[in-house]
Amino acid sequence: MKRVLAMAALALAGVGMGTAQAANGVIGVDVSNWTGEIDWASVASGGGKFAFVMATEGGDFISPTFAAQFAGAADAGLVRGAYHFAQPHESDGAAQAEYFLANGGRWTGDGVTLPGVLDLEDNPYTARNGKNNCYDLSPADMVTWIKDFTKRYHQRTGRQAIIYTTTSWWRTCTGDSAKFKANPLWLARWGADPGELPKGWEKHTFWQSAEKGTLAGGQNSFNGSEAELRELATSAAEVTVSGQVRNRRTYTVTVANTGPYPVTNVKISGRAYGGQKVVKAPGCKFSGTAVTCRVAKLNRGQKVRLTFTTKPRAKGVVGMRFTVGTVELDLKAR
Repeated sequence: MKRVLAMAALALAGVGMGTAQAANGVIGVDVSNWTGEIDWASVASGGGKFAFVMATEGGDFISPTFAAQFAGAADAGLVRGAYHFAQPHESDGAAQAEYFLANGGRWTGDGVTLPGVLDLEDNPYTARNGKNNCYDLSPADMVTWIKDFTKRYHQRTGRQAIIYTTTSWWRTCTGDSAKFKANPLWLARWGADPGELPKGWEKHTFWQSAEKGTLAGGQNSFNGSEAELRELATSAAEVTVSGQVRNRRTYTVTVANTGPYPVTNVKISGRAYGGQKVVKAPGCKFSGTAVTCRVAKLNRGQKVRLTFTTKPRAKGVVGMRFTVGTVELDLKAR
């Protein structure tokens, strides 16, 4: 994936080779400006389902072929994602994340775009810049750099950046940090199996098994089904739910959209307990102990507060239980 590695030849997929097969999972490719012109229709007919495309490197290089490759993959029906080749000695992680976001790395919830990739590997320019394979950063400084990049990317997109690396580089240059398990792992290990993973990850999400495969660019596979691959390219709803007991008669539930995109048709189901019944719930339907509310749409950062009034018995524990998606909330009063 390095800019200096290269096969600048025309890549024609599937010529006299039949359908490509992944070592395991769903097959895909990674390409860059070195890959040359790509016949994306042949990549798709040869079994390719996704593509990672180089967008940027460091803070001063934009791949001249990125736009055409990125659009071409989507036009052929592939799920595609952009990647940034890190140069951690040149500028801080947040600055390189911003450069990536401004030049092709921004995620969009169109159902065909994967979260962006942070490509971390041996310094390919040691003869030019005099830095070691870890860019002369200590493991602690490298972890800080990666945190800054991934944090900024998440802030700007709402998605966790994918991390591309090798187990050996990760162990040497981060001290085998376990702080990035929330980020999907794209493991580079050329061979018949992925081998041992870096610390913090229990499984890989993507695997690059060869520098050059039977399709364009590198040979890769997704560790899951095609449906799960598509899910990774789809915006996940991020809703938080909180509640408050004001007194034995009044309860409030607040639903907030903390994700990057609008959320629609949010259902709130509740039930009173302790011998009471619901007598008031503005904007909701209620009968006896049960209440149901629906929020048609919550924009990014928007929240809705719902208030419920009950007629409780004089003594004993009373309360209301609510369910919002997979979240359960129990508001209890004594």
